[in-house]
Amino acid sequence: MKNFVPALLSILLIASAAVTAFAADAQEKSVTGILTDTFCYSSMGASGPSHKKCAMGCAKKGIPVGLREKSGEMLILLPPKDDESLPDSVLSKMEDQVTVTGKEYKSGGVTFLTVESVK
Repeated sequence: MKNFVPALLSILLIASAAVTAFAADAQEKSVTGILTDTFCYSSMGASGPSHKKCAMGCAKKGIPVGLREKSGEMLILLPPKDDESLPDSVLSKMEDQVTVTGKEYKSGGVTFLTVESVK
């Protein structure tokens, strides 16, 4: 038991340093694209003005929201802080072209963007 506490503290310290290093790598970025319901878009190809109501409903239920660039690249949007929902400025503009500014993270071959502002 005496060895357990120092080992646990060491692990927590290393994990804390890794998270800090990861967060420091985040770059501020503005990306223009269409707010996309990732489930319907990827499974059925649904998009556009006729899909707006469905996309808003899916986003409100927690389906991940993507920002689809003109090039076809898709970024997954994250709330500005942990344990928060995406802002209403995203949910109300599903299937619209917007510019999202936030911090970009890449992990596991996926690009994520926090939503700091939507224009």
